[in-house]
Amino acid sequence: MFLANHPNFKRMDELSQKKVPFFFMTDFLCKQVLVFTEKELENSGLLIDFQIFSNAGAKDEFKKIITLKTFPESLESFKKGFDEVQNNLKSGNSYLTNYTRKTEIETNLTLEEIFCHSQAKYKVLFKDFFVFFSPETFVRIQGDRIFTYPMKGTIDASLDNAAEVLKNDPKEKAEHYTVVDLLRNDLSMVADDVKVNKFQFIDFLKTKQKDLYAMSSEISGTVKPEFRGKTGSLLEKILPAGSILGAPKPRTLEIILEAEGFDRGFYTGVCGWFDGENLDSCVMIRFIEKENGKLFFKSGGGITHMSKLEDEYEEMKNKIYVPIH
Repeated sequence: MFLANHPNFKRMDELSQKKVPFFFMTDFLCKQVLVFTEKELENSGLLIDFQIFSNAGAKDEFKKIITLKTFPESLESFKKGFDEVQNNLKSGNSYLTNYTRKTEIETNLTLEEIFCHSQAKYKVLFKDFFVFFSPETFVRIQGDRIFTYPMKGTIDASLDNAAEVLKNDPKEKAEHYTVVDLLRNDLSMVADDVKVNKFQFIDFLKTKQKDLYAMSSEISGTVKPEFRGKTGSLLEKILPAGSILGAPKPRTLEIILEAEGFDRGFYTGVCGWFDGENLDSCVMIRFIEKENGKLFFKSGGGITHMSKLEDEYEEMKNKIYVPIH
């Protein structure tokens, strides 16, 4: 069972109260919580490229012709965990479960090349371990205001009227409504006057393989006095991120651990940069990990009682891409 009580949450509190900039990274279950000051990053093996912070340096011109081969599991294999999730949904144990898989890939790119040349809001390379290029903000804190941007629902952008189809699809709408409600409740634990500012806006994600539309919303509130200047305590209260878990959180986590059959590790964890005043953080998705010399791309999506097996299988495969173009 998830229990966020790692001592590094306290260290984040101490650093943020002293207004010392730091980078943090947690795995999915918050068993590993890493914290680095700017000086400590120098020997960490981490390269970071966020909109508000980068230690990556200049990149060379990219001239390679990219090859990316994927070896997804069979539909039959995917169906085993999917059916377990659906049985729990039908039993009322969950009303949204994020089901993810790991897919072996082969590419002529190194993890460092993927990091350097991908285009994304948030990129991190943990040398010779993993790289991710995430489009999804977790929380931003600016002064005493906190914002979150749940992203749930994607579609192939080449389809006719793709954005409208996405916004009006009953399954995608139900999934998005649920995640927005979940994140609004989570934010209410650490903030007052929580409200949805923007609902179901569409982001365009361009990739070499396939262009996608993704659906997001913006929720904001005013940080409660007891959490101001205590970044670690605030994060500890709302982790793991609801958009990559589901609802209700405790029982849905049990379902995920039973159905997936692999350790997510840092995939779907959260990382962020505190600049001494403000915080920007992301959900660690669009994730490639090296394991025993092989590369695996971890991807998935939210499952509701309306989800169709073949559609969820295709969505899992559609999210396997590298945003270099």
